[in-house]
Amino acid sequence: PVRKLEKVAVVGGGTMGGGIAMNFVNVGVPVLLKEVNQEALDRGLGIIKANYEVVVKKGRMSEAQLDKNMSMIQGTLDYDDVSDADIVIEAVFENMALKKEIFATLDKVCKPGAILASNTSTLDIDEIAASTSRPEDVIGLHFFAPANIMTLLEIVRGKKTAKDVIATSMQMAKMIRKVAVLVGCCFGFVANRMFFPYVREAQLMILEGVAPERIDQVAFDWGMAMGPNAVSDLSGLDVLEKVRTEWTERPDDPVFFRMITKLVEQGRMGQKSGAGIYKYDGRNAASDPLVSELARTEAAALGVDQIEVSNEEIIERMRTDGSTL
Repeated sequence: PVRKLEKVAVVGGGTMGGGIAMNFVNVGVPVLLKEVNQEALDRGLGIIKANYEVVVKKGRMSEAQLDKNMSMIQGTLDYDDVSDADIVIEAVFENMALKKEIFATLDKVCKPGAILASNTSTLDIDEIAASTSRPEDVIGLHFFAPANIMTLLEIVRGKKTAKDVIATSMQMAKMIRKVAVLVGCCFGFVANRMFFPYVREAQLMILEGVAPERIDQVAFDWGMAMGPNAVSDLSGLDVLEKVRTEWTERPDDPVFFRMITKLVEQGRMGQKSGAGIYKYDGRNAASDPLVSELARTEAAALGVDQIEVSNEEIIERMRTDGSTL
């Protein structure tokens, strides 16, 4: 048996939360979008509208449909408004303390039987669930950025997640046209345990003097839809940096993800800020000499040698798996 999913709420109206909301609206399910203040809520609704406007410009949606979709998203600043939701999906940034605080609040305000889901990409679902009195209702729903486009959905079951919550989540994935993969609970689950060493090698090669665009081109020519640097910018370098800082068992190595850390310190978050590993004109990426200069400076500080790297080596170094963590 599955639970009904007629009322959906999303906590967090950022890029990820907005994308998640769009998935439900696109199949005719209204969404309540919760934010901390009016400015953040307006910004989140603006991001959603901008995403739809791109679809309109491509001729895949009418202005009337855009207006209808936006009318199906109701904003709120009050947790009490999510009290009758059948499922609440938390979509704030990767910080365990914040997520536990939100789930403790949801535990108090949500009706019995509501599914409490976290869009965490790496964190311990069991620890999040322990902040509630109903761990059987807690599950991980890891959407991938941009959430309104990417089809993969990792469904993370905790030790106490009820079977009907898992079944409902799997059915929900089909409803919103996602490909669901049920995974267990460990840091990074499955996708990110593969992704981290992939990005690690790309980051190290930048320090070693390999141009980011060359790395991405080799990956693309090999068969990837996008290279690791373009994907990192698309996901958000700030998101990857938060993941790094939350990873308690990360390698004790100052080189690890160094460029991402330094770029974020400079306010370069990726596509959404107009600059990351690349600089952007809209969604069009261009190489940035400032990144290569930063890489040389950081490499010198860390004692990383500048070396010649063949295309074959680029491929072999990125063909890693989770065991290399």
